[in-house]
Amino acid sequence: MNFREKLLAGQFVVTGEIAPKKGVDISGIIEAIKHLRGVDAVNVTDNQRACVRLSSLAASKILLDNGVEPIYQLTCRDRNRIALQSDLLGAWILGIKNVLVISGDHPSLGDHPYAKPVYDLDSVQLISTIKGLNQGQDLEGNKLNQPADYLIGAAANPGADDLDAEILKVEKKILSGAVFLQTQAVYDVELFKTFMEKVKPLGIPVLAGIVPLKSAKMASFMNENIPGIHVPKHLIQELSDSDNPTQAGIVQAAKIIKDVKKHCNGIHLMSLGWEDKVQEILQKAGLRQ
Repeated sequence: MNFREKLLAGQFVVTGEIAPKKGVDISGIIEAIKHLRGVDAVNVTDNQRACVRLSSLAASKILLDNGVEPIYQLTCRDRNRIALQSDLLGAWILGIKNVLVISGDHPSLGDHPYAKPVYDLDSVQLISTIKGLNQGQDLEGNKLNQPADYLIGAAANPGADDLDAEILKVEKKILSGAVFLQTQAVYDVELFKTFMEKVKPLGIPVLAGIVPLKSAKMASFMNENIPGIHVPKHLIQELSDSDNPTQAGIVQAAKIIKDVKKHCNGIHLMSLGWEDKVQEILQKAGLRQ
């Protein structure tokens, strides 16, 4: 079964993530693929953190050619509605079947701070546009010679300061055509459970975002700089006290997966360069033999 079939059949799914590098050497992608064998699909980030990188479209095709099902990430930041639709049509004919829509970090946060942000469409509008392509027409209602059939994903933030407003955004994304959610990194399990209670009536599969912590410094940075991230103090203290913070981070990630898996439909493991630790995390979490 492919990712769509497993997800829509109600099976618990596991997705990974690859962030293409700056440049044309793809050896890092090929190496990461080796460590991600066995997951149900792999997200390919789109100019992550607003920095210039190998395109998510090209990297998604590399995954596909190496036997890994990609989830093509597409941001609203860098392209107008014409380019977005063109890339989506191109991705479909290359064999890419899954797409995740996000707004994208503002260029001022990246390595080209004076780049003009586009945001011609917001995430809800882009999701609706993809639904239109699936129905055989472009955003202006012009007919396609053949429709696409994307599985459309959207992002959600269980740690949003205004959770009710976040749920309203999720509702809009679902009404526009999203059929699954991937969340921001989860560290506070009780906060995630509250989010799931609110989103459950919407009837959409949710994949909990998991980002292993590599150090106490990383955890503190995320708390201070990434909206919606809440790393509990005891996790930071564990990392600070550990003689082996790498192993501590792996154990923490596995425990969070164990704690959230009964409340969601899958996990999205964002390893941030720790692809070689993915199998160990999944084993400790009881998701792999």
